[in-house]
Amino acid sequence: MLRSLYYLLNCPAGLDVGRRTSNSRNAMTWSGQTAGDVCTVSAARAGSRAAHPGYVLTACILASSLAFVDGSVVNVGLPAIGRSFHANPEGLQWAINAYLLPLSALLLLGGAAGDRFGRRGALIVGVILFALGSALCSAAANLTLLLAARVLQGTGAALLLPNSLAILGSAFSGEARGRAVGIWSAASAISSAIGPVLGGWLIDSVGWRKIFLLNIPLAVVAIALTFLFFRDVQSSEKKPPLDLRGALLVSTSLLLLTWGLTVGAGRDGWTDFALVAIGGGATLLALFLWTENRRRDAAMMPVALFRSFDFVGLSVLTLLLYGALGAMLVLVPYLLIQGAGFSATAAGAALLPFPLVISLASPAMGGIAGRLGSRILLTVGPIAVAMGFLLMLRVDPATDYWSGMLPAILVISLGMAGAVAPLTTAVLASVDGRHTGAASGLNSAIARLGGLVATAMLGGLFSEQGAKLFAAFHIAMAACAVAVLAAGAAAFAFVGNRTPARQAT
Repeated sequence: MLRSLYYLLNCPAGLDVGRRTSNSRNAMTWSGQTAGDVCTVSAARAGSRAAHPGYVLTACILASSLAFVDGSVVNVGLPAIGRSFHANPEGLQWAINAYLLPLSALLLLGGAAGDRFGRRGALIVGVILFALGSALCSAAANLTLLLAARVLQGTGAALLLPNSLAILGSAFSGEARGRAVGIWSAASAISSAIGPVLGGWLIDSVGWRKIFLLNIPLAVVAIALTFLFFRDVQSSEKKPPLDLRGALLVSTSLLLLTWGLTVGAGRDGWTDFALVAIGGGATLLALFLWTENRRRDAAMMPVALFRSFDFVGLSVLTLLLYGALGAMLVLVPYLLIQGAGFSATAAGAALLPFPLVISLASPAMGGIAGRLGSRILLTVGPIAVAMGFLLMLRVDPATDYWSGMLPAILVISLGMAGAVAPLTTAVLASVDGRHTGAASGLNSAIARLGGLVATAMLGGLFSEQGAKLFAAFHIAMAACAVAVLAAGAAAFAFVGNRTPARQAT
């Protein structure tokens, strides 16, 4: 089977998936590249720096698929996990946040670790941590152990995601690199689409614990292929030490902010503890920014990026847009299972139109962005997404999926397709050439941070039942609509105006 996949990835005929690279977004979103026929890493070895490019590409796809599949599958499994552990609403929120927190905070550090110590080693360590966390999730005897295992998964994902793309960048060059990244993106979209359906079937058939065991064979094959067929190219350039202080500060600040928001938005309300946690998190976040500014180019997050008005606007857009999207991808399966009586399999399949529409529509949207510029689509796309969220207000116990939920999902998908394609291009164009890698990585981390904050603010929704659950869902969808409208406003106000960072030396 593995050899067949190798030949599939190296067959000489096929469609060119796309020649532009794109950064991955959130453990809970799908890539915007088309799937199509992906037999396009051709035998033109002049564009490949690896002796076995097909195996290297397969390893990167399998490694990154761990994060994409797991992020989408766990959303479908939340009701079953909650019943198994008799979890309160805050516990269910932390089943998501315990994964997103280390992923958001350590993503940039994971990429820097690969640059400093070797990308092959960083990828293998990340996959091992993710697989170990998955095994522990499957065996967890209580919610506390499950959350600890989810933290381990998120830490592994922070290593494997940036380094899988970095390995593609070093193993391929020229036209072959564009094809390889296109195939990687298409495979990510396919795995994210299949994940919820397969996971839902496993939940209905053998229980939620088995969804985590899906990761083990993928991890074993990814480790073997990476170890056997990829070698790091050693650089004589001296690299700065890892920014461990920055990683500790941002991780602690996000933990306190997430904890405070979870408690404050829940049934207990804005208690003294919630306010102190938020205040402490904000203080540590300010200290993190001050520390990063002093470290300059040695920082895990170069503050110089924010001298670009474009990058500031794109960061605000990403935080709000992907935050709202993350909330939807958590809430829709939960509502369908708990409120509408869907099986886990049906709830996973209900989201299938989302990645399919994005995969099909994104190439056309990318062409439009090339002619009209990113600003228009980054403004109009979120407006369409907001309309889709408002259509969610029609969903109630009396409406069926086809007339209630599906039209909203389709509109949201089209709006996201309009935003996904130009966003990466706009981010890379918003800063000078020295900072494109850091800008792409930071924007990806901000997308995860948006999902983290949104999940923390879901409050007591998970404790509601029946009509109250639908009412709480409507409030959340209205808030999401406001957030994405603000995202479009940020794009209109900032993107395409001034880019002082381009002139930075």
